[in-house]
Amino acid sequence: MQTISPTPPRVSFRLLFALPVIVSALGFFVDVYDMLIFSIVRVPSLQSLGLSEVDVSKAGTFILNCQQAGLVVGGFLWGALGDKRGRMSVLFGSIVTYSLTNIACGFVQDVNTYAFLRFVAGVGLSGEIGAAIVLVSEILPKEIRSYGSSIVAGIGYLGAGVAYLTVEYFNWRTAFWVGGGMGIALLILRVSVFESGVFNRMKTEHKEVSRGNILYFFTSWPQAIKYLRCVAVGIPTWFIVGILATFANEFGQALGIDEVVKPGRCVMMIYVGLAGGDLLSGPLSQWLQSRLKAITGLLIFSALLSGVYLFGGIHTADGLYVVCLLAGFCTGYIAMFLTMVAELYGTNLRNTATTSVPSVVRGTLIPMTLLFQALKPSLGALVAAGLLGVVVYGLSFWSLSRMDETFGKDLDFVE
Repeated sequence: MQTISPTPPRVSFRLLFALPVIVSALGFFVDVYDMLIFSIVRVPSLQSLGLSEVDVSKAGTFILNCQQAGLVVGGFLWGALGDKRGRMSVLFGSIVTYSLTNIACGFVQDVNTYAFLRFVAGVGLSGEIGAAIVLVSEILPKEIRSYGSSIVAGIGYLGAGVAYLTVEYFNWRTAFWVGGGMGIALLILRVSVFESGVFNRMKTEHKEVSRGNILYFFTSWPQAIKYLRCVAVGIPTWFIVGILATFANEFGQALGIDEVVKPGRCVMMIYVGLAGGDLLSGPLSQWLQSRLKAITGLLIFSALLSGVYLFGGIHTADGLYVVCLLAGFCTGYIAMFLTMVAELYGTNLRNTATTSVPSVVRGTLIPMTLLFQALKPSLGALVAAGLLGVVVYGLSFWSLSRMDETFGKDLDFVE
């Protein structure tokens, strides 16, 4: 007698529009706005403080690196807290921190205060995306998990476009105040969001399990390599944003473009592209039945477009902006990247991993900018960035080739 396999349960796509998904997406929207606002206002804000063109580049690098250092510190802090106290504790605490700090940034009068506030803002900003992806991944059925992550990232990255438009119509101080105000307003919506059921079950059924133990990632060589591979996969995103876009005015000069290339517009175009790419990455992963194939495909085109940006002989600012848009689209694999990290680790370490990994990724911008600035005097901006890109993309492809597939994995487990 032929055995008929049971039909898999049908999952309603209406779950994608549940309040936790929408509020997580809006939270990441504000997070991206507040994270990118300094890159967008870097030049005008520092010029208004009386810095010369040379000093703007040096001070801008210093302040940006302070923000990235804050992101690394906050990533481990909020990550561990999310596994010890719950995902919602992070979503509340982080947004209060970065919203109040961004309001304070609108009042700065000197570089050192500016750098300190961006460090504190970085600490707060690091908690949002990891906790949001973990919450959405845990509350949605595995059959539509990819779509939920894509919605969060796709809507979130549009915050960069709003940040750019805010700066276009208002001065840089007002832009900081708008970002902080949006964050405070979002807290009202957060009150209605419930905690992850997977996390609550883990607290009840596995009371003896250690939660949020940061040292677990480095207790053995295999665990350390697993964690560092996760970091390496994400580094190209900040090569695109932190190097190619943030220093776009210098690349424009090196390419002989007569117009002044606006780094803020490049950041905006990349993030609009990221929004589109992340909205695509979820359906692409579902179609391919694979996280790794979806990420690898997008990453190949991202590397190619980075080469076009630097060595494609672009002669107009508009041409550079178009390449930024396309490069952003092809680097829009962050939703699947973070979903994959969440699927790799148990519930007792999931938030720690998924929050700290992107924060460490952001922190890698510090050695990238230092290396770029060190190589630039002897090699020029284009070659210096090109060599950096070879290292960054090489590490990412190598790491992807050695990672486990996590598509369709059940998340109700502990380490």
